[in-house]
Amino acid sequence: MTPDSHSAAAPAAGQRARVLTLSTVAFTLLFAVWLMLGMLSIKIKPELGLTDGQLYNLTIAAILSGALLRFHFGVWTDRYGGRRVMTALILFAVVPTFLVSRVTSYTELLICAVLYGVAGNSFSVGIAWCAAWFPKERQGLALGVFGAGNVGASVTKLVGPILIAAVPAAGFFGGVVPGGWRFIPVAYAGLLVLLALAVWFLSPREDRRPARGRPLSELMAPMKHARVWEYSLQYTVVFGAYVALSGVLPQFYYATYGKQLAVSFHLNEQLVSEFDTIKGLKGDAYTAHLNAHPVVKDDLNTLSKWIGLLAAVCFVFPASLLRPVGGWLSDKYGAARVMAAVFVAMLVAGLALVLPLGLGVWGFTGALFMLGAGMGVGKASVYKMIPDHFPREVGAVGGLVGLLGALGGVLLPLAWAAVPGSTFAALLTLTIISAMWFAAGLVLERKPAAVPA
Repeated sequence: MTPDSHSAAAPAAGQRARVLTLSTVAFTLLFAVWLMLGMLSIKIKPELGLTDGQLYNLTIAAILSGALLRFHFGVWTDRYGGRRVMTALILFAVVPTFLVSRVTSYTELLICAVLYGVAGNSFSVGIAWCAAWFPKERQGLALGVFGAGNVGASVTKLVGPILIAAVPAAGFFGGVVPGGWRFIPVAYAGLLVLLALAVWFLSPREDRRPARGRPLSELMAPMKHARVWEYSLQYTVVFGAYVALSGVLPQFYYATYGKQLAVSFHLNEQLVSEFDTIKGLKGDAYTAHLNAHPVVKDDLNTLSKWIGLLAAVCFVFPASLLRPVGGWLSDKYGAARVMAAVFVAMLVAGLALVLPLGLGVWGFTGALFMLGAGMGVGKASVYKMIPDHFPREVGAVGGLVGLLGALGGVLLPLAWAAVPGSTFAALLTLTIISAMWFAAGLVLERKPAAVPA
């Protein structure tokens, strides 16, 4: 019996809802784990005495782990079912996530980042799992709802500073559950255990496996089409750049606009006057200075909360929560039309962020919101085009597109590190190239075929 047959429609509706709900919740939490260093780095960097280069290495290590296996996880999901693969992935992430709370050096944190970073592959699992359960005319919205789990990138930004301030510095149970920033990975590890149980026991036992029994060569066949690589570049622009910016945005706000924000929020005058000095402190010197000035320490925590809120509400939220809207628009008007509008919005925002317009923190935040909105809608339109053109290879094609897109989250930070100040210029350049390829593809599609003589 096929997934869309009339007799299966009634029972399948509830099963589809369970698959979509569980996969979205799983993706949200795993995405939060994958990118948790973005916000925690404000606390971790001075405590462990990390350099900017080491911080980039940690970010890249986690992103690579969540990118390089995306093709494999997509294929495994199509072959063995999303229930099995998602549960196994969640359980794998538990231990390294917990161990982040125990690190005392850069090397230990790097090893943990490589291991817990595997959580990023949950995207390929969820995309293939949901696509197998939903009919074509509803895939855009379903995949968009699932993809809104990208909002997990904002969980640490929003909840992290609040929990860090609320949990006693000594932690609980004599320090078994640590306080400060170390409480966050412990909380995530506990939630991952509960999530694995929910996915295993609440999702449909008879899973859908569209690639069951099909040889790998057949699943790889679509890779010869240029369209697959075009989608990969588009996803680099709307997702890879999103991941990269999510990882560095809190630190970018802190380094570039921290003093201006401290003034805007009427924080302690001593913090404002000493802000540049405090930014340069590391390790024991940083800790000693804050212990000697508790009011400054409290205001720095307040500033961290505001930075997390700004990064979440003005970038991560639109880049994540608008994904279902992008899916719905793609179902209704066609993914290509939606993608064209996305490119226009991102090019306008990119120009505003690159040109010397003297935007200030609030003008910068407005342009960032527009950029995030384009990314949110664009992520859905790219993944709507995949089942439209490759309906039987969603796991493989979606996995490869996700892999290459996520690699953009690695390459962009490297470019930014190599060329200081190139953050948005590099992104704008990439957007222009992708938009030109997209436009050329549309022209070639509409070009009439030659009539034989």
